[in-house]
Parts: sequence; structure tokens; C-alpha cells
Amino acid sequence: MPIQVFDSHLHVIDPRFPLVPNDGYLPPRFTVDDYRTRTAAFDVIGGVVVSGSFQGVDTTYLLDALDRLGPSFVGVVNVPTDIADDGLRVLAAAGVRGIRCNLYRGGSTAVTDLVALGRRAWDVAGMHVELYLDAADLAELEPVLRALPRASVDHLGMMHAHRDVLLRLVERGLRVKATGFGRVDLDVRETLAAVHRVDPRALLFGTDLPSTRARRPFRDEDVAVAVEGLDPDDARAVLVDNAVAFYRVGTPLD
Repeated sequence: MPIQVFDSHLHVIDPRFPLVPNDGYLPPRFTVDDYRTRTAAFDVIGGVVVSGSFQGVDTTYLLDALDRLGPSFVGVVNVPTDIADDGLRVLAAAGVRGIRCNLYRGGSTAVTDLVALGRRAWDVAGMHVELYLDAADLAELEPVLRALPRASVDHLGMMHAHRDVLLRLVERGLRVKATGFGRVDLDVRETLAAVHRVDPRALLFGTDLPSTRARRPFRDEDVAVAVEGLDPDDARAVLVDNAVAFYRVGTPLD
């Protein structure tokens, strides 16, 4: 039987919708059909479409993608800091579960605005904050992450630096995306094991497809790496259950 996964981190790049160069970079197309073809070897039961820096604050592509992918897929988007409360509610009703702060690439919410926006997004629309960051900045960012009601970090934090800070934040409920193994500068297996020891609920597997700008793209064997050494129940949690619970798929937002 194919391995069942809930893909907590994927991008859809559809040239029918606006794209914004980031540092001169525009990604190649990767449509919903491309995603389905690439993941055909797995039993993908749902997932999270994440806005990239190159999509700015446009959500038209995302709403189209969620409609095509079905109700087991949700979204994480870049939003302007001054987005109205009603705008957050509209996005939540369409399946958006989080707002993204891209500190690694730039082009989204500034750190100075993050806590206020993160608290408002949670209170108004039940949305958490997802951060694409360099762990080298974690010591400085720790008070910010502690102040957020609910948060996750992408790609294992990218770097090995300040592992103690990352694990302290995991103790406090931070979720960590087990994604982007071909783009990080750390020992993937050691990092996965360390996070899992602190909180078995923390790791959220994702393909990071189409792996834009990564040194190497996602490989099918990355799924096995994500759950190496885990018993079947813990492996199921990393590949499916943790993310389904975190993104409250199929659960009304309060």
C-alpha cells in the first residue's frame, strides 16, 4: 500500500495568477496537476498550500488551488500588516489556517509587526503564524515566538545554530516543519530526533514541493528519513496526525 501522508508544506505556482520577483527570482510553473503527478506514489490525504515570497499578498492562486485540491487541503498566506479583521475572517472561511512571515527571503511581515498581527489573526480568525527563518536569529527572536499564541517554523529552522532555543520553544508548543531536507545546513536525522524527544507532537512532515531554490529538490526517500527509527504510531503522527490536528483540518475554527 502507498504510504499515507498529510503534506504540511507545498507550493502551487500557476502562471495564470500574479507572481512577484524576489531578489530577481521567479519560479517555474508547478500547478495542482503537476503536484498530483509528482506525488502519485504516495497516498496524499490532504495538505497545506503555502504562499511563497514570489506570490506577495495575492491569494487568488491559493483559493483556486484549494478549490481544485478539495476540502482536506488548507492554506497559509502572506498578508499585509494592515489587513482588516473582516479580511482575515474571509480567508479563514476559505480554508486559510495561518499567516506566513518570511524572514529568510524577506518580502512579508516585519518582525516589529509580527506579535500584534499574530495575536490579532489568532483572536479574530483562529490563524497561527508560520515563520521561515534562519535559526542563527533564534536567540533574538525567542521573545517574539514566545509571545505568539500559536506558531510553527519551516524547514527545521534551516541551520543548526541555537538548537537549545529551538528546543525550548518546542517545549512551549512550537511546531517544526520536517521539510526542505535538501535546503538545510544541519544534520537532518539528529534534528528530527531531538525535536521528537522534546515533543512527539511537534514535527509536521511536508514535501516542500517543488523545492524552489533548494540545493536539491524533495526526494521520495525523504519520507522514510522523516520517520526513521520511530514506531508505527509515532511515524503516523509525524506523517499525518500532528499536522491534521495543528491545522484543524475538518474542524470549524472558533
